[in-house]
Amino acid sequence: MPDTRQAPIAYRQRQRRFAEFDPFVYEDGDRVTLQFRIGEIQSEMLSSDPDYLVLSYTRTMMAFTLFNREPKRITVIGLGGGSMPKWCYRQLPAADITVIEINPKVISLRSQFYIPCDDDRFRVICGDGADYVARSSESTEVLLVDGFDIHGQPPQLCSQEFYNDCYRALASDGLLVVNLCGFEDGRSIERIRRSFDDRVLVVIPEDGENRVVFAIKGERLWIRDEPTSEQDTPEDEVGVRASQGNNQGDDGRLRHDISPLPIALDSSFVPKT
Repeated sequence: MPDTRQAPIAYRQRQRRFAEFDPFVYEDGDRVTLQFRIGEIQSEMLSSDPDYLVLSYTRTMMAFTLFNREPKRITVIGLGGGSMPKWCYRQLPAADITVIEINPKVISLRSQFYIPCDDDRFRVICGDGADYVARSSESTEVLLVDGFDIHGQPPQLCSQEFYNDCYRALASDGLLVVNLCGFEDGRSIERIRRSFDDRVLVVIPEDGENRVVFAIKGERLWIRDEPTSEQDTPEDEVGVRASQGNNQGDDGRLRHDISPLPIALDSSFVPKT
């Protein structure tokens, strides 16, 4: 009879080898992208504005600040070009940020994307995100999962075991935010629902290609359906869409907040009441 206990270990070793494809940086005028294959953009940055969140799903994921405006501890799985870790580092100066990236070749490109150097509140660790969460003994308030390789989202980052570990690793009122983009998104969402007892909101960024899942561990805050008018929204209540134009620069770009947030609620996965 084979020793099945070795199967998960062998599987993850194989996944690590798959993850280590050579990433490359492509520059086109003001735009700098991280790619594994030509034309398949993993991350994008503007040289003239390195902290601006170019890809819409990253702006959507930063909507976690609607739930927790001043988190003390943030964990990010997947570095890429560092768009979200950079934003958190600049905009949330009180937050301690840990980034887990499996591919050392991605980490080696951090300077080309102006990712901060490690310091007392920011660090990038080379390792498997699933292993890190499973072993974590420190409660994090916000857990951002944006781990992809050349094949898409690795299976170990969308399993029921992984989402159960995410729930355990979060603080009592913590928030999990997951970027999904693939044929198995529906299954991943259902697994997150099981792990988080249906306290899940699924949001579609403006380009419609991704699904961003917000899963709340505690009962501190919930979101009601999108109001039909501004008059229906009390100032102290969070709606599904963020307000328009309050934190834009002269060129209309997002600056110091996640507004405007061009998203829509996926009606297939509304919270159960």
